Amino acid sequence: MVKLAPSILSANFAALLDDVIQVEEAGAEYLHIDVMDGHFVPNITIGPLVVKALRPQSRMCFDVHLMIENPELYVEQFINAGADLITVHVEAARHLHRILSMIREKGVRAGVALNPATPPGAVEYILPLVDLVLLMTVNPGFGGQAFIPEVLPKIRTVRQMLDERGLNAEIQVDGGVNLDTVAAVVRAGASVLVAGSAIFDSADIASAVRRIREAAAMDGSDS
Repeated sequence: MVKLAPSILSANFAALLDDVIQVEEAGAEYLHIDVMDGHFVPNITIGPLVVKALRPQSRMCFDVHLMIENPELYVEQFINAGADLITVHVEAARHLHRILSMIREKGVRAGVALNPATPPGAVEYILPLVDLVLLMTVNPGFGGQAFIPEVLPKIRTVRQMLDERGLNAEIQVDGGVNLDTVAAVVRAGASVLVAGSAIFDSADIASAVRRIREAAAMDGSDS
């Protein structure tokens, strides 16, 4: 079954807990937490203290996406704050194997992320170490961007790479996921959908979660 990961990047930070509770009650499995440092990406968001504050209030999988330089310096802080899954970017990790191994040794699920222009071969040899491959379908840094359709073949390629190796890692797609794009990414092989503005900009968050899940189940050909 396809899982939903609402991104709090688009949530109302004046009422963040209320938004988190709403997506959890609507059935979202993951809470996607975008961490940006203003260096790896041109934006600054949140740190471990926000994760720590939300952790006692939710049973969702806390899916922490580190869009930061030197991620190895901060992994342990996010683990201690309550992260269930930590994803690092192949473009930001000089010693990717070491970081992924460290995350898993701490008993936390490990993910690896690729920007739109990064080829899937960049993660070929560390796939046995990951629980999730995150494919960015926008250039990271800001919410509300338009989906980049050229990434669809890369989703298919990663799905094939995992299947050929008998690996069970999930494929997550992040960026421009909405009612118009969700079916295509699922058909391409995505199993976890990050959606921010498509959910939190809605006047009815629960209805937005339900409609995206319904759209993910629709059949049809790729656009």
